[in-house]
Amino acid sequence: MSPYDVSWPHDRPEAPPFGRLTDGFGRRIGYLRVSVTDRCDLRCVYCMSEHMRFLPKAEVLTVDELDRLCGVFIGLGTRKLRLTGGEPLVRKGFMELVERLSRHLETGALDELTLTTNGTRLAEHAADLARLGVRRVNVSLDTLDPSTFRRLTRGGDIAQVMAGLDAAAAAGLKVKINTVALARDNRAEIPELMTFAHARGFDLVLIETMPMGEIDEDRTDQFLSLRDVRQDLAAAWTLTWLSDTTLGPARYSRVEETGGRIGFITPLSHTFCDTCNRVRLTCTGTLHTCLGRDDATDLRSLLRASADDAPVREAIRAAIAAKPLAHDFRIGVGEGPAVRRHMSTTGG
Repeated sequence: MSPYDVSWPHDRPEAPPFGRLTDGFGRRIGYLRVSVTDRCDLRCVYCMSEHMRFLPKAEVLTVDELDRLCGVFIGLGTRKLRLTGGEPLVRKGFMELVERLSRHLETGALDELTLTTNGTRLAEHAADLARLGVRRVNVSLDTLDPSTFRRLTRGGDIAQVMAGLDAAAAAGLKVKINTVALARDNRAEIPELMTFAHARGFDLVLIETMPMGEIDEDRTDQFLSLRDVRQDLAAAWTLTWLSDTTLGPARYSRVEETGGRIGFITPLSHTFCDTCNRVRLTCTGTLHTCLGRDDATDLRSLLRASADDAPVREAIRAAIAAKPLAHDFRIGVGEGPAVRRHMSTTGG
């Protein structure tokens, strides 16, 4: 394929098989994303309402329960574990949880322990994360402009994120910047975000806005197809499709002029469900096997009912066996969200 070809590859590069759990379509499920809290210190306009109602403490899993549930998944063959939120670094006891889970890295039962963060508290924790075996972090950043950042996050300070990025790099963490592509707010800035990331040795991953949860505005005019974004970039840069994968949903290209990678996550314009290898656990112990469906399995009640993990294991097996073939995301004028739960509740 020519480096200048802007067409989308028909198939996403195959991830190496991993995990012992297999769904009804033969997909090997070995990647768990765990939301440790629905709370966040930012209020990004596309993610949540300005005045969110957060969960009462009694409904949220304790650190002990999160550790136990993650251990059950690892025992069933989970090889990659990503901690998310909300913002995971605001969760009380979060670093204790990371320390507990790091034992699975030491035994070889877990290949990777990582997290997604908004970066505001990363400067404080980056060195300890690296010490505990975290090797990569995803940092959400949609703009480099302080005023735009403040508006999109409803009051956030971009200087905190920049300090977090510096601390992560100093600690030896591999950094991936996640950027939600927004038609009005950052389309023109994407090349600058890319060169900023690549100059620091970071990957940049672009994400199409997802129709999840009721927010304070219509998402329709903010949706930006990443097919169009890649075509824009390819007019000025040389993009070469790569077979690289981090076992997630992104398709990667190398930008020949910078030597860096740019990834595209396209839940609406080009689905990747055929190779989905992951499930999500909320901070309330609800298992979702598909981000874009309302399927849910309550693991908290089983966990709290008995010290025996067998019922939890069987519920996980049954849920994954029933994992849907594909999500039902769509976006259009007048349409509500595809699923009612917020991304901050589900976990990124």
